[in-house]
Amino acid sequence: MATADDGLRPVRRALLSVHDKSGIVELARALIAAGVELVSSGGTAKAVSEAGLAVREVAQVTGFPEMLEGRVKTLHPAIHGGLLVRRDRPDQLAALAAQGIAPIDLLVSNLYPFAETVARGAGFDECVENIDIGGPALIRAAAKNHQDVAVVTEPAQYAALIAALRDHNGATTRILRLDLAATAFARTAAYDAAIASWFARQQGQTFPDILVVAAQRRQLLRYGENPHQQAAFYVDATSSGVGAAHQVQGKELSYNNLNDTDAGYALVAELAQPAVAIIKHANPCGVAMAADLRDAWDRALACDPVSAYGGIVAINRVIDVATARGLDKHFAEVVIAPEIAPDAAPILARKRNWRLLLAPVPDPIAPGTTLRSLAGGYLLQTRDTGRVAETDLRVVTERAPTRAEIGDLLFAFTVAKHVKSNAIVYAKGGATVGIGPGQPNRVDSARMGAERAGDRARGSVVASDAFFPFADGLEAAIAAGATAAIQPGGSVHDDEVIAAADKAGIAMVFTGMRHFRH
Repeated sequence: MATADDGLRPVRRALLSVHDKSGIVELARALIAAGVELVSSGGTAKAVSEAGLAVREVAQVTGFPEMLEGRVKTLHPAIHGGLLVRRDRPDQLAALAAQGIAPIDLLVSNLYPFAETVARGAGFDECVENIDIGGPALIRAAAKNHQDVAVVTEPAQYAALIAALRDHNGATTRILRLDLAATAFARTAAYDAAIASWFARQQGQTFPDILVVAAQRRQLLRYGENPHQQAAFYVDATSSGVGAAHQVQGKELSYNNLNDTDAGYALVAELAQPAVAIIKHANPCGVAMAADLRDAWDRALACDPVSAYGGIVAINRVIDVATARGLDKHFAEVVIAPEIAPDAAPILARKRNWRLLLAPVPDPIAPGTTLRSLAGGYLLQTRDTGRVAETDLRVVTERAPTRAEIGDLLFAFTVAKHVKSNAIVYAKGGATVGIGPGQPNRVDSARMGAERAGDRARGSVVASDAFFPFADGLEAAIAAGATAAIQPGGSVHDDEVIAAADKAGIAMVFTGMRHFRH
């Protein structure tokens, strides 16, 4: 028998009020078998009673019918008093008894599907009608009084509740109630966050006065960027790309795996042709597109095979047999693609430790924001969905680029958007031949990219994510053999840079758009 100080609390009376009725009949049956009286509302009461189980309607307990088309049913002292009364306070128990109200020891409740309603494109009024009022009020009341009341907010928790009642003679433990309460408050907070975000969007507010972020933990990770750091992976309700990925095989994903995979998939999503990107430490070390996916793989790998070893491979098409055979000869930490052909799957399955992820290719121009934490704050910005088309290019040199050069210039500039600044990309024939990422000055990036390209830089084009502040960076690319350049322009020394291009006889175009990536 549970006592007042052992942490066990008997469950004699339960309130069931759920929108998602998965497993609710089975739970109700288990509760009745444990001697629990059931009180329920609306559709939940109907589902339980139709299963032949005894249940009292909320209206019988409150003495009031459901009102305002169901908007008001559980908002009543006979319900909330039963949830909030403290069992260690005789005065509160006496006050409750004086009103003929019995305590409620268990609440089972989940909420109207607001986020799902928004996601399917419902109209404003329908979204508002799916804002739950009574549910969050019930959940918060029960969670506040967790010293005496258990609150269950999702079907996945039913098994743990049933096991506790079985193992503890119809009672719940303090640890279980505390865990359930923590989840309950997180659920209502996430629910309110979704509503707040939606209202901000309705008002056209990208940056509301109060920023509310809610996400679901997908998994705990072995560690963060380094073994002495802890980490976890969270996804939001609109997750796509890596957030929506399904792991088919391989070892557990790490923090760095996920970060690099996201960078790679965002890059290949930008490319219309079959494309492959190999990522190492969030920077591409080889990118190519081609009519044939296997050709794209071979050319991406050829850019920097040393750095590519143990990298992340992102692919924007179904992995076919030929590409799988190419991958089979290489060592990768992660491979991500939208799908893998059935006859290609056995080839990659031989690489048991490879982490193979399947996910829809993300929309590169979908609106959204990126969030980064600082000490004591956050930086929020809109996603870099900027894209440059041929019509956006402004030729600033005496020589205009050829048709082939224009294609490579646009490709190289797209890749540069996904390289850490200062970024320099050499490309030829729809493939990178040398990448210079993240140096403190642009001339060093130009030289690094040229060194990695070697002789392949001859006849290539060069892209810079931001303007060349002086002619020296461009001159390094010219010395390597680049025949055309693409950059945003806008330096006070643009005339000097243009003069260097004209002196060498190369073509150069300005985009007017910068792509810093820090």
